[in-house]
Amino acid sequence: MAVESNLVQKAQVLIPSLHESIVRPAQVIEVVRDEGAFQGWSVHPVDSFESLREKSLGKNDSFVLDFGDHQVGYLALKLRPTGSPADAPLRLKLIFGEMPCEIGEDFDDYDGWLSRSWLQDEIINIDVLPCEMKLPRRYAFRYVKIIVMETSVKFNVQFEDIYCTAVTSADWSKVKELPQGLPDDLREMDRIGMKTLADCMQTVFEDGPKRDRRLWIGDLRLQALANYETFRNFDLVKRCMYLFGGMTLDEGKVGACVFEKPEPHVDDTVLYDYSLFFIATLHDYYVESKDIDTLQELWPAAWRQAELALQRVGDNGIVADDPSWWCFVDWHPELNKQASAQAILIYCLKRGLALAEALSLEKEIGFIQEQIARLSDAAFRELFDAEQGFFVSGGQRQISWASQVWMVLAEVMDQQGNQQLMNRLFAVSPEIGPNTPYMVHHLIEALLVAGDQEKALEQMRAYWGEMVKDGADTFWEVYHPQDKKLSPYGSNLINSYCHAWSCTTSYFIRKYFV
Repeated sequence: MAVESNLVQKAQVLIPSLHESIVRPAQVIEVVRDEGAFQGWSVHPVDSFESLREKSLGKNDSFVLDFGDHQVGYLALKLRPTGSPADAPLRLKLIFGEMPCEIGEDFDDYDGWLSRSWLQDEIINIDVLPCEMKLPRRYAFRYVKIIVMETSVKFNVQFEDIYCTAVTSADWSKVKELPQGLPDDLREMDRIGMKTLADCMQTVFEDGPKRDRRLWIGDLRLQALANYETFRNFDLVKRCMYLFGGMTLDEGKVGACVFEKPEPHVDDTVLYDYSLFFIATLHDYYVESKDIDTLQELWPAAWRQAELALQRVGDNGIVADDPSWWCFVDWHPELNKQASAQAILIYCLKRGLALAEALSLEKEIGFIQEQIARLSDAAFRELFDAEQGFFVSGGQRQISWASQVWMVLAEVMDQQGNQQLMNRLFAVSPEIGPNTPYMVHHLIEALLVAGDQEKALEQMRAYWGEMVKDGADTFWEVYHPQDKKLSPYGSNLINSYCHAWSCTTSYFIRKYFV
């Protein structure tokens, strides 16, 4: 790993202070099986939180709290013994859930392929009562189930207070009011989008405060776009870019994600598209901030991603597709990524060209222009099937939504061509479609590039609007309206239900629809 200590030091100077707020539960609830509800679980009020405070609970008693909205923070408990003095440790089990399924289903039955340790449950032993304690680990949750596992025959326990110290680096005072007359459903999608973003805004832009709790560049690019329209925390974007640019892998590759602790370090995962998105993220930051000093500092890392990505282009002008690489694009087991990668390379080179022009780098300007022309010509020559009217991908000449969307975003065609391709895409509706809000974001952006604002709004309502109807208080990592338990990890329990790449309703609404 190559570490540019100067850039990392600058990133560390930009660690933000966190805003704190105290949130108490809204009510005591029960979580019950309900085949008509989202993922088969629904919640029902049982009692007030004030009533719970008066109760004395013993071994095997339990309750579920609803905090009324998604929280990211630290749980505190104020406890006292009832009956005789506590003559044994109190043992509690706590289960945290962003969604009712995490409370209703048994974590011991989890069979996904991501680590079971991401599921949020704890067993704590308390030796001295009464006490007030703040759990050291940060949680992401709306619901908390507390089980009294052990007291003794002599004492029970009373929960005098339970609260969460919620944390975020988002400053809500920076957000502009939406204009009067905006439809209520768009206001709600904007509110939930901002809440999603705020809960992911910690000391970096996390991709999910439950899981993975670290900085991924694909998420960062979309979070930054939403941030520019809402909280406008430019320093947090800059901090994240310094971390990526200051800690590169072999040959100067930007890693897909970085960790903050115990010291900043880059993961060993490399994604072809994510490395390229360092260029696009820097471009978007510069357009919004006009921060030429940061552009100059990070340009070498951005330029290196273009050089490395071009090494994968064959003599035919097409990005090579073989088992030696990993390109993300979307969570879809059957999606071939070649055509999308070709378009993403063009897309990012065009943004690199704008940065080179801002820096007056004549040699790089000429080279990038030549590469854009070469790659675009090759995309038509090698990947466009004129008979079917679609771009194809891979040896099987797959037709997918992702390939068409990214070719539109790369603007390898003129406006008329973009419009025709998007119209054809919806008319034919290829089987390999979007599975995540990440891909649906790009679908909506492609419709906007093609000039179809009405269709873009329709799709946002059909996707995020349905998420709202299914009970989202923050937007989710994975959502398929026809398969509501879909998970790329083998279990919907491990899905992130507050996820960075799903926050862009606020970006779209504030940039295009007000």
